[in-house]
Amino acid sequence: MNATPRQHVPVMLVEVLEGLRVRKDGIYLDGTFGRGGHAREVLKRLGPDGRLLLMDRDPEAIASAQSEFAADARVAIRHANFAEIGDWSQAQAGLDGVLLDLGVSSPQLDDAARGFSFQNEGPLDMRMDPTRGLSAAQWLATADDTEIADVLWRHGEEKMSRRIARAIAERSRERPLATTRELAELVAKTTAARMGKSHERHKHPATRTFQALRIHINDELGALQRGLDGALACLKPGGRLAVISFHSLEDRAVKHFIRGEVARNVRRGPPPPESAPSALLAIGKAQFAGDAEVAANPRARSAVLRVAEKRA
Repeated sequence: MNATPRQHVPVMLVEVLEGLRVRKDGIYLDGTFGRGGHAREVLKRLGPDGRLLLMDRDPEAIASAQSEFAADARVAIRHANFAEIGDWSQAQAGLDGVLLDLGVSSPQLDDAARGFSFQNEGPLDMRMDPTRGLSAAQWLATADDTEIADVLWRHGEEKMSRRIARAIAERSRERPLATTRELAELVAKTTAARMGKSHERHKHPATRTFQALRIHINDELGALQRGLDGALACLKPGGRLAVISFHSLEDRAVKHFIRGEVARNVRRGPPPPESAPSALLAIGKAQFAGDAEVAANPRARSAVLRVAEKRA
């Protein structure tokens, strides 16, 4: 029997609500509904003339949204990637606030059948929308070691990317990887000699590999850029954008977007040319979960919240 999934706890809820500055008659969009922790509190602050638009690429999240909110005339629900914000006619009418809570949700992570975690045995899937695209197992079965190494390095900053990629490719030629445990054990075995000397020896050796594959399979960084562009286009002047990131690749992209800059991977070189003023104004600095929240919800430990306002 599967264990009951842990209750979903919205990360940095107070800070998000303050950042969005919810008005009773405003129109707000939650592009990552999950299980509705943030959306539920936004809706409580809306009056009869307010509107809440809900999106999620995960069919299970949308089913949850339909079950709880479909009867509320103030709510509109769409099964779609938040990368498609700019294509939704109801969003194009103008938004007073947009929330993006990036990465894998707690229900997805806790469900072994979704294949996001190496903590439990499950199919090696990792798709946020299991109705579309290749699973992680399918992609690994056909990718060569160069492709795999590139993904592990770019999306996981995995220092042993080539070693791990070669091991995966060699294994795939014999028998494709099918489960999360098979992949986790292969990575652990491949990196065992070096992990003992690493400062990350207390972290599971497959952590970065799983992160990188998940980001690649779901095109998370590409979706983030398109979603940010769409959010900016749909926000009214004075509207707020709130984004919660959980790793440096995401946060870096959000920070550069708010500044109106192109994210750079090269640390050295001539300064970039001057650009036009950003269409967004950063509201305060990056915010982090407090000690009490992290103690109650360890997954908040790596959360970074950035809030910006669209200039007039």
